[in-house]
Amino acid sequence: MLNSTTPNSSASNTPAHQQVTINKKEHHTQYIYGEKLTVTPLGAGNEVGRSAVLLQFKGKSVLFDCGIHPAFSGMASLPFFDEIDPSEVDLVLVTHFHLDHCGALPYFTEHTNFQGRVFMTHPTKAIYKLLLSDFVKVSDVHVDDQLFTEQNLLDSLKKIELIDYHQEMEHNGIKFWCYNAGHVLGAAMFMVEIAGVRVLYTGDFSRQPDRHLLGAETPTLSPDVLIVESTYGITVFEGQLDRERRFTQMVTEVVRRGGRCLIPVFALGRAQELLLILDEYWETHQELQHIPIYYASSLAKKCMTIFQTYINMMNDKIRKQFDIHNPFVFKHISNLKSVEDFQDNGPCVIMASPGMLQSGLSKELFELWCQDAKNGVIIPGYAVDGTLAKRIMSEPETVTLSNGNTVPLRMSVKTISFSAHSDKAQTEEFISTVKPPHIILVHGDAANCHRLKQALQTKFTESRVYAPKNCTSVQIMFQGEKRAKVLGQLAMKKYEDNDEINGILLHHNFQHLLLNEKDLRLYSDVCCSGVKQTLLVPLNDNVPYESLIRKLFQNVTVEYRSKNGEVKTEQGSESMDTTDDTSVQTSASSRTKKAPIEFSDEESTIITIDGVVRIELKLKEKTPCALIEWPSSSANDCIVDGICNLILYSDRSLHEDILEEGKDELKMLYCIQQMIKEHFGECVCRLSEDKEIEVIDPSQRVLLKISSMGEITLCEDERMRGFLEIVMRRVFMSMFPLPTMMGCLDDCDHTLHIH
Repeated sequence: MLNSTTPNSSASNTPAHQQVTINKKEHHTQYIYGEKLTVTPLGAGNEVGRSAVLLQFKGKSVLFDCGIHPAFSGMASLPFFDEIDPSEVDLVLVTHFHLDHCGALPYFTEHTNFQGRVFMTHPTKAIYKLLLSDFVKVSDVHVDDQLFTEQNLLDSLKKIELIDYHQEMEHNGIKFWCYNAGHVLGAAMFMVEIAGVRVLYTGDFSRQPDRHLLGAETPTLSPDVLIVESTYGITVFEGQLDRERRFTQMVTEVVRRGGRCLIPVFALGRAQELLLILDEYWETHQELQHIPIYYASSLAKKCMTIFQTYINMMNDKIRKQFDIHNPFVFKHISNLKSVEDFQDNGPCVIMASPGMLQSGLSKELFELWCQDAKNGVIIPGYAVDGTLAKRIMSEPETVTLSNGNTVPLRMSVKTISFSAHSDKAQTEEFISTVKPPHIILVHGDAANCHRLKQALQTKFTESRVYAPKNCTSVQIMFQGEKRAKVLGQLAMKKYEDNDEINGILLHHNFQHLLLNEKDLRLYSDVCCSGVKQTLLVPLNDNVPYESLIRKLFQNVTVEYRSKNGEVKTEQGSESMDTTDDTSVQTSASSRTKKAPIEFSDEESTIITIDGVVRIELKLKEKTPCALIEWPSSSANDCIVDGICNLILYSDRSLHEDILEEGKDELKMLYCIQQMIKEHFGECVCRLSEDKEIEVIDPSQRVLLKISSMGEITLCEDERMRGFLEIVMRRVFMSMFPLPTMMGCLDDCDHTLHIH
């Protein structure tokens, strides 16, 4: 059983602890909960491009990726940000540097009311700056439709924070960390945990290692929800060696017939993989070495510098080569900054960006060569619907150039997949390993999403599979048991089943901590406050207050202070010159037999009850008084109520009788009588011959009778009887000693045990 008070607080990291399960049967307050987790694609829902997936749970919001659509330009390329309130987004987690995953980030951070934090890996941030800067320069849109400026990009960079693989971070109650995703340098899969529910977002990932990158990792923890790409649907890729052999055959077919081979790629990512393949192939085929290979990108040199910087994030083969020579310093490949620098006088191979022929060098070269049958273009990656690369994959008879002219398409068009996405086999293997109960498919066109959904539903019957469209939410109910960590002083004890634990239940970031109130400052920033009360009560110098108090209460400590500051106790007459409190505790039986020690220069007597209630009796003052100080609590207030009644309604002659042995019943009757008068005002109370208190009306009619044990022996009004029973319980709480072994005076336990 668990008793607690629940403030909200922020708590620090906690040491080893005990786990205590809150029993719903005994405590019906929200300890078993049901909450909706919502996943909404703002982009990449039944499409490839403008990846932006919003996760919402327990009042927290996380946006996975923030990209643009390569088939559109300007505002039309953005995710559907108007469907959300950006100010409510706590985190943006960017998986990698491709524009369809990060291209809208400067717009989101600088042109909306987003106030959260942004995280990505080190290589992603470095390349993000280069690619977005180039994107601003080459964007072919009107200035009014421009998404962001160079300054917006620089401002967004200041807001980006870095994260390493496996580094656990926390923000506003959201825990998150990332794993290597393969795909491109620095690509990450993000695991997010909110209130114990884990969601894994893969972004673009590949389980298959290639020439320079490792395959995607397997998470050490299984997610409750897996958000996974479906780019290639149910396609199964060919083996790496077969794919590389087919690629080099495509290239050599074009150059051996005297043509120009165009390979449109993104500036970073698959380009480096293809460059490694071609450089190695040219090295082993001397008959091709007279044919130049160009890497045509304005970012080529800067990009290669970044790859060399993060060589430690690549596979063992590349790292070993780097110990001998830099594998990204190519022997047979040259950089080409622009078409003007190119001498088009024979067969060659040019790798140019961007990868979908939207604009830039790759589009210029395509339009220059597309009418010559000797030439060829090889599409090595995924092409989004609506792009020029996607259109020519169907080998149309004509194409429309940038100037509006329509010309025949005579050059050969070949496709091969080097995009480092997951195929059906990789996705199924990954799901078999992590075993998520819920699977959400994104980043795939409608046909591929539908096919993969059907395949996964057939294979993984225990999991639910979703394929939402843009702005369509998937809602999943999660229920679980809440647990409280018992820390500090409470954790020092060992508990058995059904033991009672009393403390303060601290709620912070979906965690519950059960603490002694004295430990609050150690585990939170909660300030623990108390109310200290002081009361000055006049005394009758003829009443032995000390003896009365010692008779009524247990755990009484007595000090005698002289005018010069000396402290003496009743156990000896030797004075002690000290400013420390010196006390003596006696048993209840001994207190009634020992008379207090008196000193000629005694200034005051200080009585402390259970170390909590302090009573200073100043009997030598001109006006004798008692200064009572105590920390306010229900138990302490009851003690002080009893003391005040004892002082205010004391009578020397009566108390002298009370202090005699055998007069306890008379004392109780007297106290009950005085308290009834105090509670009900001016009423007539008298002691009957049979030692009962009688309350009478002006006509001398007896209204009720109360025995010395507080039992109501006569009361005609039933409503009055119920009210009197409550009053009598309070009277007895004030009158009788409160033993400390029951814990009634413990500051952390305000439960009163009445005997």
